[in-house]
Amino acid sequence: MTDSTETTTGTGTATALAEDPMVRVKDLHRSFGSGAAAVHALRGVSFDVPRGELVALKGRSGSGKTTLLNLVGGLDKADGGSIVVDGTDIGSLGESGLLEMRRDRIGFVFQSFGLIPILSAAENVGVPLRLRKTDPKEREERVALLLSLVGLADHATQRPTELSGGQQQRVAIARALANRPALLIADEPTGQLDAETGLAVMELLRAVVRSENVTALVATHDAQLLGLADRVMELRDGRIVDAD
Repeated sequence: MTDSTETTTGTGTATALAEDPMVRVKDLHRSFGSGAAAVHALRGVSFDVPRGELVALKGRSGSGKTTLLNLVGGLDKADGGSIVVDGTDIGSLGESGLLEMRRDRIGFVFQSFGLIPILSAAENVGVPLRLRKTDPKEREERVALLLSLVGLADHATQRPTELSGGQQQRVAIARALANRPALLIADEPTGQLDAETGLAVMELLRAVVRSENVTALVATHDAQLLGLADRVMELRDGRIVDAD
């Protein structure tokens, strides 16, 4: 695999060759606290996530999965090592650059759904597009397409409290895709769902990776869902111990 990447100095932007990985993590370290009480969440983690793949991250609670996802998504800062996402070195970005990266190139799906209660499903999906001041007609068309993609075209006007847990997570996935991100990060997206609904949501994630041409990094502890991933990595005590 080539490491060739064309970078624009000082701007935090880059044009990556198609064969370069979507995510490249090298020797990543992150600790919380100090001295004898310090918790070493990540201890020299390195891996690549190829473009167009759904990669599952497994590990027990406390293994470092959420910390790793937060670092890759630019929500936290590493103590050491490097993270390159879609050709951009995350560590080189200031706050405005990180905000732009999270808004335009990374989509997030969380276990808690994170929908705005007073907004309808369509309005929730449209929030990222409003923040980018997307033309209203284009926004409406994109929202309708995404709700159809996740099987909720008939639920556009319903609010989160009128939807099941699985339907709320589908809305959250549609919202994460609104700005056509290059990378989708999902942290235990089926954690609040029953087994059958969780499997359906994971199958949906796999389908949107293909249809939206997006790369996905998904943390899950559910062994049944791991079989739907293109590749599985295991974190244990802050280290990658297995990757297939």
